[in-house]
Amino acid sequence: MLAKLSIFARYMLVNTSYRNPEIEKKIDLELGMPYSLKDRLKMGGVGSPALDIQSASLEIHNLLVVDNGRNRCNIEIRPKGILLRFRSRLDSYTLVIPYYKLVIYKGDIAQYSIYRDHYFVKVTADTKAIQKFFTRLIALKSEWSIDSGLPNEL
Repeated sequence: MLAKLSIFARYMLVNTSYRNPEIEKKIDLELGMPYSLKDRLKMGGVGSPALDIQSASLEIHNLLVVDNGRNRCNIEIRPKGILLRFRSRLDSYTLVIPYYKLVIYKGDIAQYSIYRDHYFVKVTADTKAIQKFFTRLIALKSEWSIDSGLPNEL
């Protein structure tokens, strides 16, 4: 299983426009299966509100620049990480970020930066719903790192 994950490591930014069972399986191995409906209701939801992208790493920026629309993304919480999804033209892209690779910075008053290795996305957090979501996400990451015995680095 470790060999499968290391092969998947270079495909952390994936095109998910079309259903691909192989990619879905690799995402599920890396981040765990999606929460059940019961768990989603208990958690108060696992998805973020729509997030406006202020800036992004070169690879993501090159995908976003070809589209004339607003650059927006959303985040889905999984048991062992998050999926950051965005669209460019007619394609959907997903950045797969396990908790052990997730780094979140609180920038300006209304800005959060989400990092995974050399990928990053800076989003506007101008509503209470978005700020509440990031507070919950940081708490889940901290809880996961305590449970897994890893150092708690945000």
